[in-house]
Order: sequence, then C-alpha cells, then structure tokens
Amino acid sequence: MKARLVKEAFEARQGSYSPYSRFQVGAALMTADGQIFRGANIENASYGATICAERTAAVKAAFSGARSFVAIAVVGSQEGAGHEDMAYAYPCGICRQFLREFLPQEEDMLVLVAKSPDQYLETTLNTLLPQSFGPSDLDYLHD
Repeated sequence: MKARLVKEAFEARQGSYSPYSRFQVGAALMTADGQIFRGANIENASYGATICAERTAAVKAAFSGARSFVAIAVVGSQEGAGHEDMAYAYPCGICRQFLREFLPQEEDMLVLVAKSPDQYLETTLNTLLPQSFGPSDLDYLHD
C-alpha cells in the first residue's frame, strides 16, 4: 500500500502547474474504503489563489463523497530534478489542517514523504499537527 501511494504521488506530480516557483508537488490520498485520489499543485499569478497538491487530492476525494482519509503520500522537487536532487516535501500548515477535517479526533492518518519511489519517510498527521482543532471541537453546537 505504501509503495503504491508513493508511486501514485510521483505520477500525480506530472500534473503540476507551477510556472512561478517551478516546484512541482504531487500527492496521492487514500480513503478509508481504499480509493486513491491524486493531486498536484496548481499555482496562480495571484499567489494566494494557489492550491497545494494535498488539497487538490483532498477536494477531489471529498467531491466524490469520501469523508474519511487514512493515508497520503507527498513528493516534490524543482522542475526537472532527478531523484538524487529531491528533498522531502512535507504538507504545509494549511494542508495539515485541511486534511484534519476528514480525520476523527481519536484516529490518525499515515503521511509518507518521498525522495524516490523506494526512499520515503513515514509520520502521522497527529505528529505534524498536534493538539489540532477539528469537527469534534464544534459538537457543542449540535446539542
């Protein structure tokens, strides 16, 4: 499962539109039912309108009806970089919070960051976003 997600993230990176930073990011997100959704970063001349690869994949998954995410793989590098020049590209803070929306408080999500299809690090969303705020924090509104 991990190797497949990393491979999918590398393939997703090819869909990057990054004419300004030239930093191409791909993500592959797995839902609780095993579906995989891919995304790439899409930049915009108005930088605030740029969307990261992780959120692209998450929006595609949510639009398709998925509400529970279990794992994501992320890869990123400068355009044209080979595996030897790649760095580990972790999800940004906004992406971490966005993914948290689809993670029950008592569960966690596997996060893989890769330099190559066989060289990746593993962590979790709760490690990257400790003491996070999520839907369960708003339950009092529904009493």
